[in-house]
Amino acid sequence: MDEYVGMEFQDVLDRRRMVRGYTNDPIDPEALERIVVAGVRAPSAGFSQGQSFVVVTDPERRSRIAELAGEPTYLEAGFDPWISRAQALVVLCTSENRYRERYGEPDKTRHHDGTWPVPWWWVDAGAAMQNVLLAAVDEGLAAGFLGIQAIDGLADLLGIPDDVSPVGVITIGHPAPDRRSGSLDRGRRETVHWEQW
Repeated sequence: MDEYVGMEFQDVLDRRRMVRGYTNDPIDPEALERIVVAGVRAPSAGFSQGQSFVVVTDPERRSRIAELAGEPTYLEAGFDPWISRAQALVVLCTSENRYRERYGEPDKTRHHDGTWPVPWWWVDAGAAMQNVLLAAVDEGLAAGFLGIQAIDGLADLLGIPDDVSPVGVITIGHPAPDRRSGSLDRGRRETVHWEQW
């Protein structure tokens, strides 16, 4: 087997965007595994390892997730199928308990007072999500993200344990021509400040 060689990192960054239109072309299973492994390799505060992923490729299960996410309403608005047409769905999850347990261990308690002004389980989930999004682009694919707040019943459908919180669904597939998001017309505010605000 030849060793996989991806794109230049700057090209990956330049091409990354949230995509909501996919073709029906299948995804190479080895590419999908590399994408998910990239998510696993994201930073983890205290090596808590509180992130987990449910990879869904079965068409019926993808369709059921799309229904839970309200895809029929999306279609009625004139858009193409987004969630059901993506050839893979990666449900990103996090466990607050894992972080609390890890930071209750002796090597952490002497430096951590038990308060969480920043809930690192969400921060690490964002890092894992970004790794997956960038890895998809590196594989020549596209990806999008749908937050869990729009998907009641997802945890039950996938058998996700009660102490694990789904964060959202990352859709992955071969990009199709799609409608440009109106939110891209807002322009960019100044977001980078040097030395001080």
